Amino acid sequence: MTAIAPHITAFLRERLPRQRGASEHTCQSYAYAFQLLFLYASERFHVKPSALELEQLDAPLIMDFLEQLETKRGNTASTRNARLAAIKSFMRFCEYREPAVLEQSRCILAIPFKRTDVALIDHLNIAEMEAILNAPDLKVRDGLRDRAMLHLCFSAGLRVSELVSLPLAALDLQSSPSIRVQGKGRRERCLPLWKHAATALRAWLVVRGEAFAPELFLNARGQPMTRSGFEYILRKHVRTASEHCPSLKGKRVSPHVLRHTCAMMILQATGDLRKVSLWLGHADMQTTEVYLRADPTDKLEAIAAITPPALKRGRFRMPDKLIASLQRS
Repeated sequence: MTAIAPHITAFLRERLPRQRGASEHTCQSYAYAFQLLFLYASERFHVKPSALELEQLDAPLIMDFLEQLETKRGNTASTRNARLAAIKSFMRFCEYREPAVLEQSRCILAIPFKRTDVALIDHLNIAEMEAILNAPDLKVRDGLRDRAMLHLCFSAGLRVSELVSLPLAALDLQSSPSIRVQGKGRRERCLPLWKHAATALRAWLVVRGEAFAPELFLNARGQPMTRSGFEYILRKHVRTASEHCPSLKGKRVSPHVLRHTCAMMILQATGDLRKVSLWLGHADMQTTEVYLRADPTDKLEAIAAITPPALKRGRFRMPDKLIASLQRS
């Protein structure tokens, strides 16, 4: 039997960053995928995650894990596919380190990705967004932190990985407040901060205090905020906000929905898809075009510009007086 720990450590610390040149965000995303997988496997086999063995990660276990992501965690097919991609990459890495798992690896690599529907994006309106931003209790330290995180996630359109890994040094609150964000593919972008976001961040910095962690946002123990930690915070404040904004009830509001909301507001305000792409840090404009499908403005302009065909007016008459009288009764 082969222990997983040394292989996953080498994969995340050597293979991804040094040999493949993966960005920090990619490494964190892969690490989170394996965190979920190992916790699931440890519950299945009643062992500690550090005691798991490579041979236990067979295709049936992976299939059950992927099913659990969608049914119990409510993840989309796209998220499920991203987790599967991380697992497949790890198994390819293990093939040359442990040739004995070659057959096991081939079975896992044969697991298909799910086809995903190209659905309209979910986003919030102004009233819903304001209700969420006003939900934190500003009388306590965590409330100041939460409001700053919510403002920054929404106004800067940050991915959750960009938000929780944002270093304090990337923040500039001088005459022209801005942040420097390290996005996907090691692409860095500079974003100006909205006035309310800058105010919320200044309030958080007053109570943040000194910490050894370089990250801007910390949890109650003084450690860097995690993805799951922010997701929990967001769900908590959405529940609070739904008491004042009933339209939020039943809505699934994730950190990415805040990013979508930012993009839709920029698009509706400017009408310029290029500006939306630059703001979100997209490498390809085709990725940004999803917001055009969700915005009805261009379609309404098209309807207004089209002259509909002239139709002859007329009125339907019943062919029989008896049937006509029955129709009126």
